Amino acid sequence: MKLLIDSFWRAAMYCLMPRVIGLSLLPLVLTVALSGFLGYMYWDVAVLTVQRWLEASSWLEGVWRWLEGVGFANLKTVVAPLMVIFSVTPLVVVVSLLAVSVLMTPALTRMVMDRRFPQMQRKQGASFLSSLVWSLGSVLLALGAFLLTLPLWLVPPLAMLLPALVWGWLTYRVMAFDVLAEFASQDERHTLMARHRMRLLAIGVITGLMGAAPSLVWASGALFAAAFVILVPVAIWIYTLVFAFSSLWFAHYALAALQALRHEPVQAHVDEVLPAVPLHASARLGLNPDGVTDVDPRRIP
Repeated sequence: MKLLIDSFWRAAMYCLMPRVIGLSLLPLVLTVALSGFLGYMYWDVAVLTVQRWLEASSWLEGVWRWLEGVGFANLKTVVAPLMVIFSVTPLVVVVSLLAVSVLMTPALTRMVMDRRFPQMQRKQGASFLSSLVWSLGSVLLALGAFLLTLPLWLVPPLAMLLPALVWGWLTYRVMAFDVLAEFASQDERHTLMARHRMRLLAIGVITGLMGAAPSLVWASGALFAAAFVILVPVAIWIYTLVFAFSSLWFAHYALAALQALRHEPVQAHVDEVLPAVPLHASARLGLNPDGVTDVDPRRIP
């Protein structure tokens, strides 16, 4: 518990560093750049396609007539751009966050290592390909868990608990592996993930619950379309800060646990320290076949 709390406040303090804040702003830059490119290339075509679909939809004719009757005849021209924005923005956000996640976790882990554990040996227990396969496999398992537990989401307490547990498990699997991949050997990684499984899972669940905060901002942007352009970037930035905090918490905890593991005394068997004495030599030395001396201790000078 002491290591869990210590790594928590260290991760919180690291989030105030200019380098971490700069990394958290990277998704905003990527989102603006990607949105500007897509808008320049496909905005007019996308809006025109949605407008034609709205006008051709028979079940929306009654809605348009009712809006015209209450004085909102021009609302049709506003709906199409909003639908394009609502459709494209999640895709842009996911692409940006995936790119940042690949760059952020290794950078933050190395920063923790350089500041706290500069002498730690890097054993390269897993390659980038292994980390990618592990992450993809964990994501598929998490998606399967989401699908299997979907009917239980109708129960109010479970609707809050199950997503946090699945998301926490996924965060624990991916983050712990990525943090230890470069610095721990394969045996050390297996030992640490088995020994600290429940604490690492607790970190994942807590950060998973913290990840619900950007969703509230996102929902507000969907409800108040006028503030959508402002609220969505804010949600992206908050989510990235949560991601940075999660990476730092796992890095502080896992690297400290790795250092403690390497400082543990080595427990070796006697056979590994003292070589076995041949049978013909034990007779000359006064040893019985079990390697124990038969000489009377009182006769030893």
